[in-house]
Amino acid sequence: MFAFLMKTSPRRTKILARMGLTPNDSRALSALDVTAGRTMRSLADEWGCDASNATWIVDRLEKRGLVERRSKPGDRRVKLVVLTTAGVKTRQRLIEGMYEAPAELLLFPRARLEALRKSLPDARDDRGS
Repeated sequence: MFAFLMKTSPRRTKILARMGLTPNDSRALSALDVTAGRTMRSLADEWGCDASNATWIVDRLEKRGLVERRSKPGDRRVKLVVLTTAGVKTRQRLIEGMYEAPAELLLFPRARLEALRKSLPDARDDRGS
């Protein structure tokens, strides 16, 4: 799996570049939604980085209109990060691009693809299926 991921990495990099995103931007878009806001601390903990790095990533996305900071109900001192409508659309386009099968995978016989799919039952499918 690792060798395959490394071999197909340039394809994912091109998808991100086409959208003007970095790998960290894509991780942020995947971690956020429109209703359940996340604190910088919770994002930094999930991403395994310093809170200042999480702030830098969120700042980049906020400048592009993909996320916004909102005050936490009941505690205006705490800011929650949520996706904007543009952020939801961008995340959807990103997911669609990433789920498009790489040419290398399309060369596999169908039986091999089915066996691979069945061997990864816990793999998360962000498309909701």
